[in-house]
Amino acid sequence: MADLRSDTVTRPSIAMRRAMAEAIVGDDVFGDDPTVNALEARVAAMFGHEAALFAPSGTMANQIALQLVVPPGGELLAGGDAHVLVYEMGAAAVVGGISSRTWGSVGADLDPAQIGAMVRKPGGYTVATRAIAVEQTHNLGGGGVVPLPTLQALRDIADQHEIALHCDGARIWHAHVADGVPLDTYGRLFDTLSVCLSKGLGAPVGSLVIGSADRIAQARIIRKRLGGGMRQVGILAAAADYALTHNITRLAEDHERAQRVAVALAKYGVVDPTQVRTNLILVDLSGTRLDAASFVARAAAQDVHIAAMLPHLARIVTHLDVDDNALDRAITVLTGILAEEA
Repeated sequence: MADLRSDTVTRPSIAMRRAMAEAIVGDDVFGDDPTVNALEARVAAMFGHEAALFAPSGTMANQIALQLVVPPGGELLAGGDAHVLVYEMGAAAVVGGISSRTWGSVGADLDPAQIGAMVRKPGGYTVATRAIAVEQTHNLGGGGVVPLPTLQALRDIADQHEIALHCDGARIWHAHVADGVPLDTYGRLFDTLSVCLSKGLGAPVGSLVIGSADRIAQARIIRKRLGGGMRQVGILAAAADYALTHNITRLAEDHERAQRVAVALAKYGVVDPTQVRTNLILVDLSGTRLDAASFVARAAAQDVHIAAMLPHLARIVTHLDVDDNALDRAITVLTGILAEEA
């Protein structure tokens, strides 16, 4: 089987399981789990921030961060295809009381001037903009990497308007490997970040909220309010720490494999390899007789599993649990389906 639906389907390696089994633990709600504390300090330092907080999911990490920078009734600006708005069950509005306004769905290809022009000042009867959120890498943008100059321009805009800048950095590790931008360079551009250890890095569970010491102290309260206070969670933090130590640089292998898939599918006009920067490949079936659901079903019948994202858009994700042999078989199956419909 080749499971290419997501890089969240990976299973802990034997070495990672050993690290989990041997983890020294305490009660994290009391703040005395040493493995969690060490992980939080490590990740904060990696991104040049004062503090970090371990959370059970990327959605919770994002929503905690948004509540830190946008008060109830305040406005968040984000892309129309942003994960924090599209894939988090309306949590910003339902849980955080946050109003949102979006720019057009352009993935990682952002226009800072357009975003800056959207910012609303306090006063009158309009909702004041309190933060901008960007995604690095961008999921529905096919794993696109937002260029560093674009992020720097957004930082300038946030400073000019005295608002916050948040990064949904679930796959920021991939951007770091693809463009060579240091993690602390990314980190210092943002007031808050969320980063995920179960997307690409192979940990079974876990994300972190990153920010100032004052903000993370408040984040602990919000996490508890959301039901995210955990006890002997050092078992999971040990897996995350192992992932950080062993699985960041190897992401380049996933990027190379994604290029192999993109090049193979390009001859059928469904992928542009120049747009595949990291480990995500979007397959545009709008010019074929296939829709995403049928493409996914026919591949699954041959034990190759991919995801349908939109009616005519499928997604393939390379990761550490799919080796070259499995990838070769997946390419054979997928190109075979496309050839039959050509």
